[in-house]
Amino acid sequence: MKIKAVILAGGKGTRLGVLTIKRAKPAVPFGGKYRIIDFALSNCVNSNVFDVLVLTQYRPHSLNDHIRRGRPWDLDRSFTGGVRLLQPFQGSFDTDWYAGTADAVAQNLNFVRQGRPEFVLILSGDHIYEMDYDMLVQYHRDKGADATVCTIRVPLDEASRFGIVDTDKDYRIVDFIEKPQAPPGNLANMGVYVFNYSVLERVLSEDQADPESERDFGKNILPKMVAENMNIFAYPYGGYWIDVGTIDAYWEAHMDLLSSPPSLNLNDRTWVIHTRSEERPPVRIGADARIVDSMITDGSVIGAGAVIERSVLSPGVFIGPGAVIRESVILNDAYVESGAQVERALVDKIAVIGKNARVGFWQDMGDLKITSVGKNSRIPPEFTIGAGSVVGSDCTHGSFAGFSNMMVPAGSDVEFSSRTQR
Repeated sequence: MKIKAVILAGGKGTRLGVLTIKRAKPAVPFGGKYRIIDFALSNCVNSNVFDVLVLTQYRPHSLNDHIRRGRPWDLDRSFTGGVRLLQPFQGSFDTDWYAGTADAVAQNLNFVRQGRPEFVLILSGDHIYEMDYDMLVQYHRDKGADATVCTIRVPLDEASRFGIVDTDKDYRIVDFIEKPQAPPGNLANMGVYVFNYSVLERVLSEDQADPESERDFGKNILPKMVAENMNIFAYPYGGYWIDVGTIDAYWEAHMDLLSSPPSLNLNDRTWVIHTRSEERPPVRIGADARIVDSMITDGSVIGAGAVIERSVLSPGVFIGPGAVIRESVILNDAYVESGAQVERALVDKIAVIGKNARVGFWQDMGDLKITSVGKNSRIPPEFTIGAGSVVGSDCTHGSFAGFSNMMVPAGSDVEFSSRTQR
């Protein structure tokens, strides 16, 4: 059987705050050496799906550079499929940005059609999970389905964030409600679908002709198919899955990696998560440094007497002597100077935390969220960034001039002071 995968990777990811100011959500680093999209790509090749389209839109440069021709995933192919990155374009007719997930696929249907696939996987490029798509497609075939929706049980108090489905005893979907205010259940749509190609082409064509449609699979396509009594089935998934769509969820997913045993085992050699890795030297750890329940990636340097507890350090991170990192995620080439403390925080690439500065707070923060520091920002020495604060990208010492007592109060926002002149 011929299977083609379409990965929707154009998400702006505004709820991820500083992490998506300069990159698309699927390109956000994750788990030390990976990016979020690596999980969907690796699921494809581990499931023997080697014909993959990646649909990009928002700030695609980082994502394009990461995937390139797809060699780390064995997707540098031509006659047997491979990976293609497609972006919105202007052709014979005016073509706007994709209006929704269904519109993104509809605008690229000519590429989906190539190779005459029997089944089409529609995947989100911004979820963390491991799934054998071959088993999913076999389930879809056995059910004689027109479309299959992957589902997972979520806490009822979180169900309003998802599409909620109801099924009969055979897992045939009898109701589909997108993000209901009062959820009737907790069986949630994961945003992973299988369509028969002929069905997909027809429902997309009908949706494009509907002026009232928002061009979205969850809001329009699937509820309409259910209402028309088509054969739509739920595929119950019982593994680990998380949509890292917020700063809190992103941080919690990293803490899940550090649990014992981890919720998602990246050391499983039967299901390797592939990525494009840079050549980095081995980790260097100074005298009397203490590392507890943490992940330290190649090229990191940990100074003498530093303390790293329940944290993830990405490639090239420098932790100065006597610095303390607790329950934090530090991204590539960030620099934490001596004596600084970073607690329950996210620090983006090439940011600098000044000498003896303090970012975040480790103890109970109540309703305050994770502290975040944007890409290429500089926290002045001796400064304190209160818990739950957000420091934007490219902030310099001048960005902190309006704060007294060398302290940014908890829950504050700090923006690049010369942003209007950029």
